[in-house]
Amino acid sequence: MSALSSFTDIKMLQFIFNSLADGVIVADREGRFILFNPLAESILGIGMTNAVPENWSEVYGCFKPDGTTPFPSHELPLVRALAGESVGDTEIVIRNPIRPGGIRILARANPLRNEAGELCGGVVVICDITRRKETEDMIRTLTNAVEQTADTIVITDRDGRITYVNPAFEQTTGYTRNEVLGRFPSILKSGVHGAAFYADLWSTITSGRVFRATITNRKKDGTIYFAEQTITPMTDSADVITHFVSVVKDVTESRKLEEQETQMRLARGVQQQFYRMAPPHVDGYDIAGAAYPADATGGDYFDFITLPGDCLGISVGDIAGHGIGSALLMVILRSYLRAFASKSVDVPDMLASLNNALVSDLEEDRFATLAFCRLHPASRSVVYASAGHVPAFVLDGEGRLKQVLESTDIPLGLFEGRTYQGCLEFELRPGDILALLTDGITEAERPDQAQFGIRRALDFIRDHRAESARRIVDGLHDAVRDFSDGLPQRDDITAVICKCVR
Repeated sequence: MSALSSFTDIKMLQFIFNSLADGVIVADREGRFILFNPLAESILGIGMTNAVPENWSEVYGCFKPDGTTPFPSHELPLVRALAGESVGDTEIVIRNPIRPGGIRILARANPLRNEAGELCGGVVVICDITRRKETEDMIRTLTNAVEQTADTIVITDRDGRITYVNPAFEQTTGYTRNEVLGRFPSILKSGVHGAAFYADLWSTITSGRVFRATITNRKKDGTIYFAEQTITPMTDSADVITHFVSVVKDVTESRKLEEQETQMRLARGVQQQFYRMAPPHVDGYDIAGAAYPADATGGDYFDFITLPGDCLGISVGDIAGHGIGSALLMVILRSYLRAFASKSVDVPDMLASLNNALVSDLEEDRFATLAFCRLHPASRSVVYASAGHVPAFVLDGEGRLKQVLESTDIPLGLFEGRTYQGCLEFELRPGDILALLTDGITEAERPDQAQFGIRRALDFIRDHRAESARRIVDGLHDAVRDFSDGLPQRDDITAVICKCVR
């Protein structure tokens, strides 16, 4: 009866041992395996062997948690247990011919002692934590992503109370995490959206649908910002909403850029209307002008103005700088010039009036240069004045440089009450070409920083003097851009060509 009971106990113990949820390995004091349950063999891929403890690490393919450093056999938990040491949870990577991809296990071991307390062996319990580690790594990665993303993340409970915000929320709104936990996102309301907007938002997300919109919010300091927001309902296994996750992208700067681009398009449209004006039809003359802004809009200006006494005004100007500010000032300059030119027959007086009008409109670091010609077609006479503009040129029918028209006074808009006195008078003979340019032509650079310069501009006009004024103007621009060899255009390019054909 006693032997049967002992046999039954052993069978029961074996059944329990094989049914454990963890792998269990037992070795005697000399390191011989006594028990090796099926789960332990399934986890390691290799079951009971005759290997001695000194070779266990190599036989079973044991590595440190980094996955590359071999785990020394004398540091294995079961080996330490055989030496009488209790070993807590130890992570080990197993990679062997049966487990080539490698798995991660957690092992803990204790020594075994008999009734007299003598060391007689050791036991190790192992479990496969590969999936758990992968899950932990994934959670860690997701947590880092949420914490480090530049977009705001807000999580609320199903009642809408804030339970989590990431650091980007604090940077964007100015509220700290502690200031908003337990509160409602309504603290960000700007007052721009009405009650119906928020009612639609709440109705959408509580019905389980995703809500997307660009919302105007208010920061802690009162600053308005634009938020591109997506609110997603989160549900449990029973499909019951438990939380709402809101991802918010601050699009304030992009909205500003869009508004600026819209303004630029409008300004460019207005300015291009001026640039697309048809050249004047004057018997005996071929006249053309063109402006090519460096930005969407520019500060260069050219114009043809009908003047009293059957005269034609030809002007080329340059507002310091370029872009929308210079473009708007160009429009102002054009309006003033047309108004004053139609009333005054004296060019210096006209420049003085123009200067006084511009002083109040130009900022301290702004000024305008202007070259102005009053052409009397019948007599071929030209009255020329230049307020600080780059030189203009007259070439004869053979292409020789006939006259350099230097600046006659200082730029416009610098000093109120300035009297403009100087002007030049000359005659255009058949074949002569009058060229009015801006410094966007002469100062254009190529990669080696060499400038296009006056000589190249005059050479081009000379070489193409037989062509129409239109082709000369357009070709000069193309020559400048070819010279720049791919460098961005740094300044506006403008030219007016007036050919006396008979």
